[in-house]
Amino acid sequence: MKLYTSTRAPNPRRVLMFMAEKGIADVRTVQVDLGKAEHRDEAFMALNPMAQVPVLELPDGRTLAETRAICTYLEGVHPDPNLMGEGFEERAFIEMMDRRCELQLFLRIANCIRHTHPGLAMLEQPQFGDYGAAQGAKMRETARWLDGVLADRDYVAGERFTIADITAFCALEFARGLMKFRPADESLVNLQGWRDRIAQRPSAQVI
Repeated sequence: MKLYTSTRAPNPRRVLMFMAEKGIADVRTVQVDLGKAEHRDEAFMALNPMAQVPVLELPDGRTLAETRAICTYLEGVHPDPNLMGEGFEERAFIEMMDRRCELQLFLRIANCIRHTHPGLAMLEQPQFGDYGAAQGAKMRETARWLDGVLADRDYVAGERFTIADITAFCALEFARGLMKFRPADESLVNLQGWRDRIAQRPSAQVI
């Protein structure tokens, strides 16, 4: 299998971290240079007409896009350690938290950065600065909510590390780099402590 990725892009990082947690070593990575708009080349768009990374190319030549779909496939091929839930009930609660972190935290961070950071102007045309700023404010609302969630648990979705932790961690690291967001700077001590613990995992070193 081949994973089309891009260095420091947050969604590919989610997949790479997921793979590292599972010890998956039989997937070859192919770099796509977003700065050179390689994601809009005809060859890449034949793999994913949405012109986005990551993309997983399967052994039979089919391609799978969308981060969570790729992780679902990899969870099926490499079921241990389990990161998406065992049994329908645990899967449902993990998915709920993962989706909240993706839509209410990760997406808002991405929208803020894409619409306010001058370095992203080439990828987001036109930029809407007011919208980006509003998304940054909403992202902080979600961060405060998540800080409360982590007041009485060690992990985002419960008592063990799951895909929801990967999504939230990669979101915060994206914000850390381009929004200069630090939970501790905004008195979110539970979120900061959780972030610092996750950052110690070997999979968190994969970029």
